[in-house]
Amino acid sequence: MAAAAAPASASGLVDLRSDTVTRPTPEMRRAMAEAEVGDDGYGEDPTVNALEEAYAARVGKPAALYVPSGTMANQLALGVLCRRGDLVVAGRRQHVVIYEAGGAAANAGAQLHPVDDHDGTISPNDVRWALEAAGYYHPRPGLVCVENTHMPAGGVPWDLDRLTAVVGAAAGVPVHMDGARLFNAEVATGVAADRYAAPVTTVMSCMSKGLCAPVGSVLAGPADVIEAARTERLRLGGSMRQAGIIAAAGLVALRTMVERLADDHARARRLARAVADRWPGAGCDPDRVATNIVVFAHPNPPAVVAHLGGHGVVAGAIAPGVLRLVTHHDVDDAGIERAVHALASAP
Repeated sequence: MAAAAAPASASGLVDLRSDTVTRPTPEMRRAMAEAEVGDDGYGEDPTVNALEEAYAARVGKPAALYVPSGTMANQLALGVLCRRGDLVVAGRRQHVVIYEAGGAAANAGAQLHPVDDHDGTISPNDVRWALEAAGYYHPRPGLVCVENTHMPAGGVPWDLDRLTAVVGAAAGVPVHMDGARLFNAEVATGVAADRYAAPVTTVMSCMSKGLCAPVGSVLAGPADVIEAARTERLRLGGSMRQAGIIAAAGLVALRTMVERLADDHARARRLARAVADRWPGAGCDPDRVATNIVVFAHPNPPAVVAHLGGHGVVAGAIAPGVLRLVTHHDVDDAGIERAVHALASAP
């Protein structure tokens, strides 16, 4: 593995807001500087093509498409798998529901049908109900979305049998997996990414969440769906030119940054124990922290954020009364211990 970039804790701050704040590794920077490039709008960037092929192989899909962000990847899936006016069945706290600025309606003309996802998954029964309700003049479900790992539930990975049951309940309706942190799920469960992706129609992953690439996500699925998504990407302004400069970092990410996610998971459990010790009633069970995200309740998140900031630890909230801490490559053991010490005296 390439030499690690200097951890954030060594540069003055322990940034636990997100795993998107990482900086590219030295190997990524070299690959970016030396990348062979072409015009991706014409399909002629060899490095982009290599990343798309590598990701498609990793998740067991025929084709893939490189896009600027995970949000765009999700929006492309909605745009090509749904008809206007269709229902999209998704967990009420999934990224596609609450963190994409209403894109499902604005871009795809789809209606969201949010269902319970308190444990990070959705129920096959809720999917069946939505399908059955279409026989009673309810809108027709055109897509089911799942999120793996499920961020607001605390980075919870899906159980493969549960996922298979949801896909079965969809009864032929396409299923899209928001796998922004799919490789965290792979490392935490031992279920390979291609096994997670096998039952679903499309899957996307972020190269910039946990894997340290500076930008970019990849959407994979059947060749005809990805070709339609390529047109939709152009429509949304996401067609890129010499994008191999950034795709090169994604290739390094897939090759060098997946196995080390286990370190982030162990550090998150250390944080979770500190949270549980400080606030036993905050709903944070360290035994359920399987990946790199710690979510807990607090009546005054701004006060906690301010306190941690005073100790050089950066944190954030994801909803009223809900705080989040995220471990990643740029926070080492010393940074975690600094955060643990700050949590112990938090209000």
